[in-house]
Formats: sequence, C-alpha cells, structure tokens
Amino acid sequence: MLSNEVLEKIIREREVKDMSDVNSIIKEFASQLLETMLEAELTSQIGFQKNSMGTKDTSNRRNGYSFKNLKTDLGDLKLKQPRDRDGEFDPIIFKKHQRTLEGMEEKIIQMYAHGMSERDIADFLENIYGTVFSVQALSNIISKVTELYRNWMNSPLKPIYAIIFLDAIHFNVKKDGTIKKMAVYSIMGIDLGGNKDILGLWIAETESAKYWLKVLNDLKTRNVRDILICCVDGLTGFKQAINTVFKETDVQRCIVHQVRNSLKFVSYKNKKAVAASLKEIYKAADENQAELALDAFEDKWKDSYPYIAKSWRENWTELTSFFKYPKEIRKVIYTTNPIENYHRSLRKITKPKGLFPNEDSLLKLLYLITIKLTKKWTMKIRNWGLIYSQLDILFEDRIKQID
Repeated sequence: MLSNEVLEKIIREREVKDMSDVNSIIKEFASQLLETMLEAELTSQIGFQKNSMGTKDTSNRRNGYSFKNLKTDLGDLKLKQPRDRDGEFDPIIFKKHQRTLEGMEEKIIQMYAHGMSERDIADFLENIYGTVFSVQALSNIISKVTELYRNWMNSPLKPIYAIIFLDAIHFNVKKDGTIKKMAVYSIMGIDLGGNKDILGLWIAETESAKYWLKVLNDLKTRNVRDILICCVDGLTGFKQAINTVFKETDVQRCIVHQVRNSLKFVSYKNKKAVAASLKEIYKAADENQAELALDAFEDKWKDSYPYIAKSWRENWTELTSFFKYPKEIRKVIYTTNPIENYHRSLRKITKPKGLFPNEDSLLKLLYLITIKLTKKWTMKIRNWGLIYSQLDILFEDRIKQID
C-alpha cells in the first residue's frame, strides 16, 4: 500500500483535480504493476533475475520486449511484455494471445476451483507476483461463490427430463467439533434434446430415502413437472420416494450395483462363474428370458449363495424396468455409471483436501468444479436421435402434454 506522503506527492505533481485525473493515474499504476508481475513471472520461469551474472541452469535467456494492448475494467492498457529467447514464456496472469484481462478475483476463484486452499492461493500470489493477500481477504473473495451456488440451486430447470440419475457421494467435514462423513446428493439430468447437466447439489449427514424426497420436491419447485425414467442405486425406499413426487416416473435400479453387491461375499474361486451366471439374467432378450435365467441361477447356486437369488427376486420390478425399452435406451439406463463418472471427477480434485472445515466450503468447491465440468459437456448422448424417437412413441402423451 502506498503511504499518504507518496499519494500527496502524486496529487501535487500531477495536479489532480477530478476523477478523470484519478483514473489516468490508476491506469498508469495498473500498467506498471502488471509489467512488474510479468517480469516476476519470467524470472520464476527461467530461474534467474534480470542482468544476473551467475551460472544459469538453462540456455534460455531474456530477449527484449514486445508491446501489447490489453482491455481491462480500467480501459485499454499498453504494456511492455518481456520475451524469452526460446519463445516458451506464457504468462499466468494472461495468455499470449489474450486481449482482455479478467479481474484478480476471478483468477482466485479459478484457483480455488482447482482445489487450492486459501493458504495455497495466498502463498502462490506472493511467491509469483509479490502480491500479499491475507487469508481473510481471500476468504472474502471466495465467499462470493456462496451466492453463485445459491442462485444456481434456485434457478429454473426444464419442465421435463427424459432420464435422470440419482446418487450420493461422501466427504469428511468438521461439524460440531467432530469429523463427520457427510452425504452430498447430486442429480444428473438428460433433457429431451439429449443434453446432460447437473441439476443440483444438496448436503446432509446421511443418505436416506427421506432426504431424497426433499431433493425431488426441490426439483418440482424449480419447474420440473415430469421425469420419464429415473436411474438409482439400491437404497431402500428409493422408488417410493421418487413416485411420491413424480407418480408416473419409471424407476430402474442400477444393474452394476446389484451385481457388485451379489458378488461381495462370493469366494474368489467362484466369482467368475457366479458373475457369468448373473450375466445371463441381465443380458437376456426380455424379462421372461431373464426370469428363466434367474431360476437357472438359483438352481445352480442356491446351496452356496442362497441370498443372491433372494435379493434379485425382492428387487425384481426395479431391476427389470429396462427390459421394457429398445436396446438403445437400455444401454443408457441400466447403470448409474454416468453420474458415478461425474463423482470420480469431483473426487479427483477434492482428494488432496481430505477434510473440509465446514459444509459451506465443501459445497462451494463442488459447485465450482461442477460448473467447470459441465461447460465441457457439449456433446449429445450417443444415438440420441434414435433414442428420442423411441421415447416419443413410448411417452407420446406425456411429452406432448409438457410441450
């Protein structure tokens, strides 16, 4: 921060009279600050100070300057940008061909979205730019994400979704002086255009059908009037919760989860054989053939693993919903893998943190990661043209009613 004496000297020497004069000085100061930051970045990259006479660990050298016009919130700035001989210097603060400069707040939020802690960000800015941000100042900037998250959670959704996937992922969070494993509920939706998106993130202490009921009611308040097919894991009471809110929604239980649970207590020597027998069930041509395959499975394995066939029969209605549909739709709905892939992406970035200080910090980071991920989801679901034509026949009245 500049001292009062320095500021008073600038005001006298520049004869500052109005805001136009103030803005002119600020632009000059911004240009000098950015040029200093660029010099610091180049020094960091090539490993030695300007005019350094010592031994260098690289053959790369400084190579004069180029001039760059940069559009900022302050107006156009003309900068003297240092160059290196090998042409490898690509500044962090702005890229080689970038002509507009985002605010430092945006960059801080982007670093937070990459999983950096507030302390990590403060150290990075100080080491690279010599810019000192207190952890509290960074926290104040990052707290703005909370408002963005709330606006996102209250934004209106599509009135109808062809398919949604429901699942929860767990994180360690400090709460009431103890460490608790909190459940983050997430919903991935595929609209009638074949585009997928994350519809929201909710947090609770445990995963339960009762809380899923609240989540689904939230969807309804955000304009969702119908869901054609819903894909879920094996949580008890899931189907009842879904059909309480969306009465006509068809519920498909994840086959992959069911197989995984079936094999959990099978001995290693029998695992491949049991898995092959189970495959005959879910790869059957239709539900009748699947039921015959289940009968055959039970005859073969009832003495060794009686609980497996029992579990399949108890959940048969939800496990076999996908047999109603053509093979193109079956491939999309028989597993919750799409949302599990999304969860793996969340886990990859959050894993280094291990523990979150509170629920708010967890949700802010997950929201930022989600926004970053979903911007890349530009491709429609594979074979969507054919899938939609099939859905349009199967659910013609419901689709037309919403349209």
